[in-house]
Amino acid sequence: MRLGTAVTYAGDPRAAADEVAGWERSGLDVVWVSEAYGFDAPTAMGYLAARTERVEIGSSILPLFSRTPALLAQTAAGLDALSRGRAILGLGASGPQVIEGWHGVPYDRPVARTRETIEICRAAWRREVLVHDGLYPLPLPADQGSGLGKPLKMLTRPVRDRIPIHVAALGDRNVRMTAEVADGWHPFLFLPEKASEVWGDALAAGTARRSAGLGPLDVVAGGALAIGDDVTGLRDLARPLVALYVGGMGARGGNFYHDLVARYGYQAEADKIQELYLAGRKAEAAAAVPADLLERTSLIGPDP
Repeated sequence: MRLGTAVTYAGDPRAAADEVAGWERSGLDVVWVSEAYGFDAPTAMGYLAARTERVEIGSSILPLFSRTPALLAQTAAGLDALSRGRAILGLGASGPQVIEGWHGVPYDRPVARTRETIEICRAAWRREVLVHDGLYPLPLPADQGSGLGKPLKMLTRPVRDRIPIHVAALGDRNVRMTAEVADGWHPFLFLPEKASEVWGDALAAGTARRSAGLGPLDVVAGGALAIGDDVTGLRDLARPLVALYVGGMGARGGNFYHDLVARYGYQAEADKIQELYLAGRKAEAAAAVPADLLERTSLIGPDP
């Protein structure tokens, strides 16, 4: 097991880098940099590469709809060069609220797009000439453009031709694809006792088709971590974040985190959190997060 932490997308990236540099000296193994619709993640990741020496630096997550597969490959290769082989490319589909609302791009076929993006990134890092059919045709066919597109390979030589790719996935189809082709999986609000019930079949189906050359799937299933005697008070610090995702990260009927908590057995509670959050009653939504859910999805307790 490795020790990791996340840099949020709403904080000061310079102050966060100062903290990460200190945590690295204390034994931190991986730092994950989030991206939503604030600062971009790659800028902060490049700065972290300059401020650290050993810690791995991963995106958590780069929305694949906002960048072409080739640009994602270039970004990861550039960070890997700056960090001397410490990059992890974390990908995710995000959701229609952000992709269509912020980026103005249709949110369609997210699982197929993720699979193709992984294929293209790996081919680019191997410095293969990029020729690809599917949702991302390379080169672009003449009837869709000028007709002057030409097959190309990456100009520079990546430090590694196999940068780890992790995928943030919650739905069955996406988890199955992740278990089949990705290096790592990022489940959110991970509840260990329910993992087999919720994702067991999808993980088994994907693993059955997994190439032996990929090795075991790296599971990054973090949660709130704190050590202290005031267990209830410390857990309550996670309430606003859980309420944000379950209540506000997506419209009613289109929120993956709400659906996940409902699958865990908290349907009524998830509905209430969402109703309150979408009504602008965020403090009440946070108060409605079940204490049992906070306990089961976190590592918070007294010093043993």
